[in-house]
Amino acid sequence: MAASSLFSERDLHFSAGDFQTIRTLIYQRAGIVLAEHKKDMVYSRVGRLVRARGLTRFADYLASLEASGEGVEWQAFVNALTTNLTSFFRESHHFPVLADHVRGRRDPVRVWSAAASTGEEPYSIVMTLLETLGEHANVEVLGTDIDTEALDRARRAVYPLEQVARLDDQRMRRFFQKGSGARAGYARVKPALVAKVRFQVMNLVARDWPSEHRFDAIFCRNVMIYFDRETQTRVLGRLADRLKPDGLLFAGHSENVSYLSDRFRSRGQTVYSLV
Repeated sequence: MAASSLFSERDLHFSAGDFQTIRTLIYQRAGIVLAEHKKDMVYSRVGRLVRARGLTRFADYLASLEASGEGVEWQAFVNALTTNLTSFFRESHHFPVLADHVRGRRDPVRVWSAAASTGEEPYSIVMTLLETLGEHANVEVLGTDIDTEALDRARRAVYPLEQVARLDDQRMRRFFQKGSGARAGYARVKPALVAKVRFQVMNLVARDWPSEHRFDAIFCRNVMIYFDRETQTRVLGRLADRLKPDGLLFAGHSENVSYLSDRFRSRGQTVYSLV
């Protein structure tokens, strides 16, 4: 199939050149590496933006995007290509490790969820901290993500009941309010829990990181898989600088941090401490 006619059977004109341009732009903006087999995903997700602007050619949309400077157009583009696969207590073996790590601490306990997505991870972190340290513990969780739409959902803290179905009854009673009437079928994280999480937009490959604190633990799970080796090494070095000397880094199940950075050593179960 000729490059100029890629996906020509569909309603939008999407060439191989368009795909390469998108790959370059998302790498420059977010460090995300799009593999060749992601063409269908890109057509589907970015295609929604093309149609929403009344266009039929990806090339016209991309020209408009590049001419737009900074702002909402670029944020919509990045949002479209961000993957938000998450759940409450995902990779559940990490949370008992976090509990053991913070048990007995009295100073403010700070944990960073560096890919907060729609909020399930940072809220799982807060639940673990309060279960371990008590209801009135001084805990702060920073939840960051590059996807503004995902963060809006995280701040609303409202989830379909099927998303919280795996939580036990005790956690449901303690941390959630079930909706009724028009909100039947949904559960909201209780405001006292939400108040302990600060959400903000953050691009891990940006030059400036906004946080001024060092953290007892950082969750940066299933993020490195979207970066190339150079970006992985750079981001991990900066994460190391944000950890307290005895802090822990929690990575995704397929990420080998000690192989990518000499700043960390493995403690098993994709948990890492500083060298």
